[in-house]
Amino acid sequence: MWHNHLVDPEAVRWPIKGPSDRPKPSVDEVLSKLQRYSLATISCGVALALAWPIDAPASCFLLAVTVSSLFGGLGPGLLSVGFSALAFDYFFLRRTVPPADEPAVFLRFAVFLLAALLITGLMEAKRRVEESRNRTEHALRLAESDLARVSRVTTMGELTASLAHEVNQPIAAALTDANTCLRWLNRDHPDMEEAREAASRIVKDATRAAEIIGRVRLLFKKGAPQRELVDINEIIREMVALMRSELTRHSISVRTEFAEDIPRIIGDRVQLQQVLMNLMVNSIDAMKDVDGARQLAIKSQRAENDQLTVTVTDTGVGLPPQQTEHIFNAFFTTKADGTGMGLRISRSIVESHGGRLWAADNSPRGASFYFILPATIEGHE
Repeated sequence: MWHNHLVDPEAVRWPIKGPSDRPKPSVDEVLSKLQRYSLATISCGVALALAWPIDAPASCFLLAVTVSSLFGGLGPGLLSVGFSALAFDYFFLRRTVPPADEPAVFLRFAVFLLAALLITGLMEAKRRVEESRNRTEHALRLAESDLARVSRVTTMGELTASLAHEVNQPIAAALTDANTCLRWLNRDHPDMEEAREAASRIVKDATRAAEIIGRVRLLFKKGAPQRELVDINEIIREMVALMRSELTRHSISVRTEFAEDIPRIIGDRVQLQQVLMNLMVNSIDAMKDVDGARQLAIKSQRAENDQLTVTVTDTGVGLPPQQTEHIFNAFFTTKADGTGMGLRISRSIVESHGGRLWAADNSPRGASFYFILPATIEGHE
């Protein structure tokens, strides 16, 4: 529920920033400016040295203006224009004895000055467009990262009951083993061997519960993608273990088939877990209301050109007729409460890893999702 709170205007005093409140430039910023303006000065000096013996001031000074504007920005570019105009006028317009005063000479200078200013303006426009594009791309990457995390949180929220059951199992088993251990120790003649075995089972159950919680925390984790060498078979096993209760609740059998010689890949473990989780959740949704066998098959295999393929196959309702490719569009969904972002995010993740994700109908029913990823050859990481 949202609440509106009235605020006393007198209680809020906005700070009024004066000239002294403006942030002062750092040492690095000052040095950067000095370097850029020094570049303009050096470029004009080099242009003058090159232009004098060959009597080609226009081309040499235009090159200096281009370099200064491209790497220094508007200020150094204009400084380069000023230096070039002064050098052009002093060293070249007055080079003949007596100095030339034909209109063509001054027209040549005017054209040079106009061209120099035009180049400076174009370079500044180009720089601003690139900066704007970089800011937009950075904002887009942040938005995609946040959206992917929201998708994970939403999906995990739907699995909360199953996860609670999954965690409760090892905790209940550990409690039973603890009581058993106490009974063996409280006997008139304690059976240390049986107590030791019960304590070992407690450790195993507690470790299992911690692993389940750890996998859930990873899926909720927010941060920059962490690329590392990962084993796709291990990721599949982790997600099957995490989804076990949800699969059991809907009477869905799972079959995994792993290629033994499959190479590792460089990727983000959490993102690849999210792809598999999205595909498995979609398969569960497609099968939970169908009659007949409900089977989920996950297969990894080696593909051509040092790639690997993962296939997720179900016996559900299949893909929407004549809309196979649309299922990867943002906000396209056939679920009453779906967001239409799961498959779109999954495809973006796979493509960011240099791979490809697609889907196809099965016969007689169900659907298969395939994604292919570039592998890392051992010894050449």
